[in-house]
Amino acid sequence: MSEQPAPADTTVRQQLEPAAADGLRAYAARTRESADQLAAVLEDIAANGLPAVEDCTPWEDLREAHLARLAAQRPAVA
Repeated sequence: MSEQPAPADTTVRQQLEPAAADGLRAYAARTRESADQLAAVLEDIAANGLPAVEDCTPWEDLREAHLARLAAQRPAVA
């Protein structure tokens, strides 16, 4: 990072429509929530160590379950 102050923003920004701004705020909130959940998991691992292998789900099973959820949400293409 530079020690110099950032130049003043002299450009005019295009304002969003209210619905678009609301959607962007909602996306930011969901992203922040996901990041908070990930941070909590990482902090738990740092404090308590990794869980036992027997308590974990193989990534292949997680992938297949996620792909099945995606396929159920999307109509089949003929």
